[in-house]
Amino acid sequence: MYKRLTALVLVLLAASGATASYQAEAQVPATLKYGSTGPDVPDLQFRLQTLGYFKGSITTTFGMSTRNALMGFQRANGIAKDGIAGPRTWGKLKKLSVSRPELSKLARIIYSEARGEVYKGQVAVGAVVMNRLISPKFPKTVTGIIFEQSAFTAVADGQYWLLPNQTAFKAAREAVRGYDPTGNALFYYNPDTATSDWIRTRKIVSKIGNHVFAK
Repeated sequence: MYKRLTALVLVLLAASGATASYQAEAQVPATLKYGSTGPDVPDLQFRLQTLGYFKGSITTTFGMSTRNALMGFQRANGIAKDGIAGPRTWGKLKKLSVSRPELSKLARIIYSEARGEVYKGQVAVGAVVMNRLISPKFPKTVTGIIFEQSAFTAVADGQYWLLPNQTAFKAAREAVRGYDPTGNALFYYNPDTATSDWIRTRKIVSKIGNHVFAK
């Protein structure tokens, strides 16, 4: 009984915290260019760094290294290569990358859902979250995806709040960089323990460890 109450409290706290976090993630960042300063600059740099474009130290100043990294991202994603982080560039970045807090959340869901799986299977769970971020069928932020009602068992039972290890963070970074061993899956489940009849109707595209991945 105590464990069930504890899990319920954690979920209620998560829901309230997720709402605030969702609102913060959904805010439109400032347009940034060479010489810009402020709190959106380190977020831009972190996202570019996580994707492998930005190699410098995270700062609050938009310098030449940030501009070059941004232009590399723009070139790779079919955006006008102007070195300015405007609405279109931010929109693409938010679909393909994560902020520092979002990376921690991604590592948490990987650890809580797949810590007993092989490394490839841990990356696969992260890839499902990133695939949902791109899909119009799911919430538009990492927080919204993770805390969507009944989306993840680990959120419902409180395991999400376990502290992730470095392997989970490594898997999260690889998933963000585009490593997707699932074949663009949007769902996964353990066929030996799943109780949902609906999830079993989804088309299976791969199996990794104890999980099957489906669309």
